[in-house]
Formats: sequence, C-alpha cells, structure tokens
Amino acid sequence: MEVPLCRSSYDDCKGTADWLQNRIKHTPRVAIICGSGLGDLADLIEDKIVFPYKDVPGFPTSTVAGHAGQLVFGKLQGRECVCMQGRFHFYEGYSLNTVTFPVRVFFLLGVETLIVTNAAGGLNGSYNVGDIMVIKDHINLPGFAGQSPLVGHNEDRFGVRFPCMSDAYDQKLRALAIQTAKEQKCGSFMQEGVYCMLVGPTYETIAECKILQKFGADAVGMSTVPEVVVARHCGLRVLGLSLITNKVVTDYDSHEKANHEEVLATTRLRAKDLQRLVRHLVTKI
Repeated sequence: MEVPLCRSSYDDCKGTADWLQNRIKHTPRVAIICGSGLGDLADLIEDKIVFPYKDVPGFPTSTVAGHAGQLVFGKLQGRECVCMQGRFHFYEGYSLNTVTFPVRVFFLLGVETLIVTNAAGGLNGSYNVGDIMVIKDHINLPGFAGQSPLVGHNEDRFGVRFPCMSDAYDQKLRALAIQTAKEQKCGSFMQEGVYCMLVGPTYETIAECKILQKFGADAVGMSTVPEVVVARHCGLRVLGLSLITNKVVTDYDSHEKANHEEVLATTRLRAKDLQRLVRHLVTKI
C-alpha cells in the first residue's frame, strides 16, 4: 500500500482547522485520542458531527484494526470535545509529522487539554491485565535515535524551539484522574507509572522487555509519545491513560505470545470502565 504524505506546515494545519471550524457547531476545549479498541469512547458524545478521516483535508487514513478512522465533534457531559476514533502510527509508514498532524489542528481549533489513551503491555510485575495506568512520565526510545516530530525548522506559532518535557503529563490532571477513578469504583485496578514507546510493529523480545524494566518502564506500546511531545510543544495540558491489555513475556520457557487479538479482547472487557472514567473526568477539567 502506498502511504499518502500529509502536509504539516502551519498554513496546512490552519487550512484544515478552518475547514473543520466552518462545519462544527462548538469550539472543542478537550481532545481525546482513542487507542486500539477504545474508539467506543466517542459513542458517549452527544450532538455529534462525524468526519471520516478521508474527508478531512490533509488528514491521512488509519490502517490498523480497532481504529475506526473518524473525527467526532460534540459534547461529552456538556463539555465541548473532539474525539479521534483511531490514531496514526509511525509503523504504518507515516512520518512523525503526519502522526502528530491532528494535534496541531486541535491546537488551532482552540483545544486546551489533550487526553491520550492507548493499549499497552504490562512490564511492571505487579500490574494485571485490565489495569488502567495513569501515565506519569514516558521514555521516548525513538527520540533517542533522533526520531522526533520536532526535528527540523521550528514553527514559533506552535511553540518554542526547546520545549520542556519534565512536566509532560499534567500533575493536577493525574491526581484528578486517580480521584475520579476512586469515586467511580475503579480504584482497585488503577495504576500510575511510566510508559515506554517503541516503534513496532513487532512486539518486544524477552531481552528487550528486561532492558525496558531496568530502564524503569512500567508499560510499553507503539504510540502516544509523539502526540504528547507535540501537544506540549503547543502548550496543551496532557493526560495519558494506558489500558494494560497483556503482560509482557520475560521467561524463555513461557509459551505465551503477545498478539493483537488479545489486545482487542481485553479492551472490550474494560472499555465500559474506561468510558465511565473519562466521562466523569471531563466534567472536572
């Protein structure tokens, strides 16, 4: 499959934002990016207007199972929101500028808070399948190799040349998420930890998992970090939530194998809890 290129200059992002603004009723203040199998969050949105990605100027298309591939605008518990039912990944062949294009568009639309969700493998031995991890920090392994959506000319209208990442995940939003989880009887399966991004699309080897554990990572996945980097570059507040869909294999004698079907099956089991958490959390932001 030939992967279409996505334009990502300020004018291109502004053109897409203006196109959307002319077709929606409300200015969204919160954007939600749904990970694998988590797109049902958008079903909670009322007074919705839906745009398939293929119809939005400049947008690429999502090619992964569990990603519906559409933007949903409307109100969630009375708050103006936009929800991405499916994200874009580096492993699909898209550049990191393309992967993060929607975040810049959201910023130009007036979004102030970004909620990112993903499906992740559990590296922390105390985590269980079905746990929800509030991301307190990340390890950007592709960034170690020079793969960053901020490489190249800096566009000052988006943000500063050297953005800080020590506060990438908003402390107040994290505390609010944990408090809301307790109120919604989700506290027993809530965790807080460090998310590590690898490029994929292969799942991790046993040796790689052991290295990541030594690095201090609690969960591992193939997304999220580029979007967070760009969101912080634009000055957005960020909350990250990882659904632990499988436990990584660290034993050479184990017959367990990570697979995408298991990931989607786990998200179906825990989707209602995550939806309830996000729905009540949005009202407090």
